[in-house]
Amino acid sequence: MQNRTFGREGRSVSEIGFGAWAIGASWGQVDDTAARQALHAALDAGVTFIDTADVYGDGHSERLIAGVLKERGGTRPYVATKAGRRLPKQVVEGYTFDNLSGWIERSLRNLEVDTLDLVQLHCPPTDVYYRPEVFEALDTLKTQGKIRDYGVSVERVEEALKAIEFPGVISVQIIFNIFRQRPAELFFAEARKRQVAIIARVPLASGLLSGKFRADSKFEESDHRQFNRNGEAFDVGETFSGVPYDVGLRAVERLRPLVGGDTTMARFALRWILMFDAVTVAIPGARNAEQAQSNAAAADLPPLPDPVMAQLRAIYDEDIRPHVHARW
Repeated sequence: MQNRTFGREGRSVSEIGFGAWAIGASWGQVDDTAARQALHAALDAGVTFIDTADVYGDGHSERLIAGVLKERGGTRPYVATKAGRRLPKQVVEGYTFDNLSGWIERSLRNLEVDTLDLVQLHCPPTDVYYRPEVFEALDTLKTQGKIRDYGVSVERVEEALKAIEFPGVISVQIIFNIFRQRPAELFFAEARKRQVAIIARVPLASGLLSGKFRADSKFEESDHRQFNRNGEAFDVGETFSGVPYDVGLRAVERLRPLVGGDTTMARFALRWILMFDAVTVAIPGARNAEQAQSNAAAADLPPLPDPVMAQLRAIYDEDIRPHVHARW
């Protein structure tokens, strides 16, 4: 496992992290035993960055992480959580100091710590990024010692660019994968200028880039890949990266011959993300130990050759770009 520096924070973190949405909720039935095994396997493989949120299973994900870290003892990994989606309706007026403080207190209890390593605004309405008082509230919470640092999780590149104008924002979490390449065009360069860490989320496009799905694949009713296909519950970009399912399946078949060797498409897709130096950490999810170990192994793959990178860009431009590029 290789490490990268987490922006201005200066801490070294593994370039493959652990995304803990799937062990909380919205990916079908959660098996807590398998989830704990997945966390242990990731940490055993050298993962030192875990990303969660207060709404993943209404705190269940945070509590699972706390339990595993208590079992292990020793040096703690860097644990990032998120706040804001507990609002009954996403409105700018909900991002008050009192609300932020309450959400953070709850995460402190769930994660069983005195100070949260990193709190990220959880995909708030775009207008939040035009409200300095929201970021001033986070500065106050940092001064109070409740949070060590703060960042944002965004839906759109424009939101990311606006967020990093605030000097206290040390990280941006954004969807970046073979099917969502726009962040690399402008945002990455701007983030590097400001020493802002980049957390690449949805790195496997909700599993599309694992190459395991077919037209007749079935998903549980409690899986967002079933209930959010058209953005019924939250931004459709969170599900299959906003790519229509049939379009994604066809593009995957064009990708398949490029994988080569004895690796998997999922590891190949993660290695593509690591080709971008501006990325600090990619956070694939895992619901069992085997998946966690496989994700971590992506860090050991050799760099992808330039011709392969060019072909992947061509597939994006031809098949995927019309569906996602202008929207996010």
